[in-house]
Amino acid sequence: MNLLPQLIKNKTALCCLIIIAIIIVLGILAPYIAPFDPNKVRIIRKYAGISAEHWLGCDHLGRDILSRLLYGIRATVFLSLLTMIITIVIGSIIGLISGYNRGKLDECIMRMCDIMLSFPSQVMILAIVGVLGVGIENVIIANIVVKWAWYSRMIRSSVIKYSRKNYILFSRAIGAPHTFIIRHHLLPNVMSELVVLATLDTGWVILNISALSFIGLGVQAPTAEWGLMLSEAKNVMIQHPMQMVFPGIAILVVVAAFNMLGDCLRDILDPKEHKHE
Repeated sequence: MNLLPQLIKNKTALCCLIIIAIIIVLGILAPYIAPFDPNKVRIIRKYAGISAEHWLGCDHLGRDILSRLLYGIRATVFLSLLTMIITIVIGSIIGLISGYNRGKLDECIMRMCDIMLSFPSQVMILAIVGVLGVGIENVIIANIVVKWAWYSRMIRSSVIKYSRKNYILFSRAIGAPHTFIIRHHLLPNVMSELVVLATLDTGWVILNISALSFIGLGVQAPTAEWGLMLSEAKNVMIQHPMQMVFPGIAILVVVAAFNMLGDCLRDILDPKEHKHE
C-alpha cells in the first residue's frame, strides 16, 4: 500500500506529519539545542520575562522554560510512543492468537478482555498507579494494562473477518504454515485499522501522562515534563499566566496533530466509509 504518497497529497496529513516529525527531532536533539540545563536553578532569574537570553522566560526556580519544553518532549511524547508500541505488540499477539485459533483459548482470552474493559479506563489507571506507587514507570504499566484488552479484541475481530477470505482458506487447504498465513495474509489486512487506532490513541496516552503528572502521580520533579510544568505553574496562573501558556500550547499542538493525522489515515485507508459520511 502506497500510504506515504497519499499522506503527502493530503495537506492536513502532511502538516501533521511535519509537526510530529519536528517535535520528535527537537526531542532527540534537546541536549544539543537547549540553551540551558533544564534543571539548573537560578533564583535570581525567578519569573524572568521573555528576552533575548530566555526566549520563553523562566519559571519559579529561574529555570529556562524553552529548555524544559525541549527536554519535556522526551518525557511526554517519547514515553507515550513507547507505551503505544508496547501496547500494540502485546495486544496484536494476543488478538492474533485468539482470533486465529478460536476454541477454549479464545473464550478464556475474551472473557479476560471483558473483565478488563468493564472498568472505566481512568479509574483503572488511577487504581493501578495507587497500588504500584507514584512514578512514570507505573503510569506506563497502567496505560498498557488498560489498553491491551481493547486492542486484542479489535485485532481478534479483524482476524476472524479476514480468516474467511478465499485466499486464506486456500492457503490453509494447501498446508501453508500458520506463521506464513499470519505474516503474509492477516497482518497486512489488520495493519491499516491498527495504524489508525494507534495514531488516535497516542494523543490519548499523551493526555494521560500529562494529567497524571499534573496531579503528582506521574513524572516527578525536577524532571521536565509538560504536565508537571503546568502543575508547577498553576499556583501563579493569575500573576504569571505565561507560565502555563507554553506547556499548555505544546500539549494541545501535539495531541491535535496526532488526532488529525489519525482522522486523515482513516479517510485514506477506508474511503468507502468516508463517502457514506
